[in-house]
Amino acid sequence: MKTVDVDELRPSNELTDIGWGKDPLLLPRQAIALISDHGDPAAEIGVEEAGGQNVYVRQVGETLATLGWQVDMFTRKVNPNDRAIVQHSPHCRTIRLVAGPEQFIPRDEIFKYMPQFVEAFEAFRLQEGISYPLIHTNYWLSAWVGLQLKKLSQIQLVHTYHSLGAVKYQFVPDRPPIGSTRLRVERQILEQADCVVATSPQEEESLRALVSQKGRIKVIPYGTDVNNFRIIPKTEARAKLGLNPTEQIVLYVGRFDPRKGIETVVRACAESKAQKVGNLRLAIVGGSCPDRIDGQERKRIEQIIQEVGLAQRTLFSGQLDHSVLPLYYAASDVCVIPSHYEPFGLVAIEAMACGTPVVASDVGGLKFAIVPEKTGLLVPSQSITAFAAAIDRILADKWWVKQLSINASARVREQFTWARTVSQLSNLYQCLLAGSVNSNF
Repeated sequence: MKTVDVDELRPSNELTDIGWGKDPLLLPRQAIALISDHGDPAAEIGVEEAGGQNVYVRQVGETLATLGWQVDMFTRKVNPNDRAIVQHSPHCRTIRLVAGPEQFIPRDEIFKYMPQFVEAFEAFRLQEGISYPLIHTNYWLSAWVGLQLKKLSQIQLVHTYHSLGAVKYQFVPDRPPIGSTRLRVERQILEQADCVVATSPQEEESLRALVSQKGRIKVIPYGTDVNNFRIIPKTEARAKLGLNPTEQIVLYVGRFDPRKGIETVVRACAESKAQKVGNLRLAIVGGSCPDRIDGQERKRIEQIIQEVGLAQRTLFSGQLDHSVLPLYYAASDVCVIPSHYEPFGLVAIEAMACGTPVVASDVGGLKFAIVPEKTGLLVPSQSITAFAAAIDRILADKWWVKQLSINASARVREQFTWARTVSQLSNLYQCLLAGSVNSNF
């Protein structure tokens, strides 16, 4: 089945009845719900499993509110001291529902609490007297919630996967016990949702090849905040961070997770020519405290760093606020994304927006975000030799890097802003809501 275009969803008449084409800020606000059960939009990015999904949901929610929607973002409460409701703006808030123990639970162990999540969602909705005609779910656990809610009322259901089990399980030695349930739900949501949002053409291909030929798919990529992630002079960024102005800095940004491939970039740096002449600095940004769930992977990476002789050449910057992160991108000579798989790759466009060339695995949505030889380089996933060669190539050619920097920043501003992303989502929502009124698809 072909990909759905927004124009194909748009009804041909009665658009004025729902305000199509009018200034959304002058219309009564329509309440919609975003559900991100394990990805708290109000959480600190980099803690536990908080990452790209959290950023996506919060940015989408807050930007939708500026377009005239009333947005409630639902997540599972993981700390009894956390506020039940976080008001981001007058028309956008995060609502933390109690579903299971109020503590962090790894995502593979959350599913048994999802019936409680549905009950808590319905209780909140009834208490507040709110109707949500459209719900956008994120990740497969939220998809299950959305499917249950669709049984209870005639909602329009939109879904974004963020990670696909059918792909992920190709890269792990042992499928978790919840794996078969996840695969079943991922198929159901594609076939039964009113529309699935894929974040790249590559994700759409994976869905069709590995999940189902049925269902509607609309490709709408991630965005980034180009006012925050922007080109900053390297000397200025390094001065503010206290980094050596003459070192060649290789940057990794992300969680400590085996699938993120940090071992690959560590071993590639150890093999690089820059390291052999003693001028390389590896900066690792992200992760939480060593005693958290990702501490085990961090300890493993630290051991590898000792083993390859990079202990004195590696900087662990830890979790950073998004006001500081652009300085690290700008201060670096190259950003390396060695993931085994990425549906999109938010770090790639953040780095590119800052004018930093990217070397990334030739997988998933990274093949969409990065234009080889123009904004960065793509190399085979987990190939230490290929990553080392790509890193050396960028570090050795300053004139080429200047052009890469210009191209990378321009591509993000043209293709990957939150304004562009959320505008497309808003149009999709309007189309679906209009279709639900007119039954005209």
